[in-house]
Amino acid sequence: MTPRLDMIGIVVSDMAASLAFYRRLGLEIPADADGQPHVEAAGPGGLRIGWDTEATVRSFDPAWTRPEGDGRVGLAFLCDSPAEVDAVYAELTDAGYTGHLKPWDAFWGQRYAVVLDPDGCGVSLFAPAGPA
Repeated sequence: MTPRLDMIGIVVSDMAASLAFYRRLGLEIPADADGQPHVEAAGPGGLRIGWDTEATVRSFDPAWTRPEGDGRVGLAFLCDSPAEVDAVYAELTDAGYTGHLKPWDAFWGQRYAVVLDPDGCGVSLFAPAGPA
C-alpha cells in the first residue's frame, strides 16, 4: 500500500469566520458547520480540506501552540481567467479580508494574487495569463 494525499488540514481560531472566507471561494460547506470543532469539505477531485479549532487540536496535542509569523502551507485556487483573479481578489478585499499581494502578471505566466484568510494564511488566486 502507498500512502496518498487525502486531506489538507487548517487550524483556525474562529471556525465561522474561516468557513465564511472559504465559502466565498466556492467551497460547499453546510451553514450548520460554523459551530463545529471539526469540519471537512470535499473538492472536485475528492481531495478534502479540513478545519479544526485550536481547542480541538489542543484536546489531543496539549503542547500545541499557535504558529507565529507567516504560514508554511498555502492554498491556491485556480480561476477561469485573469479577469476572474482580479474580480475574486476585489470581492474578498471589499468584504474586509486582507489583501497580501494585489493581482499582477507574474513572470511565470500567470495572473496571480494573494489574500489572507481570517487566521492570516496566504490563499493564492491564479489563472494562466494568456491562452493555453
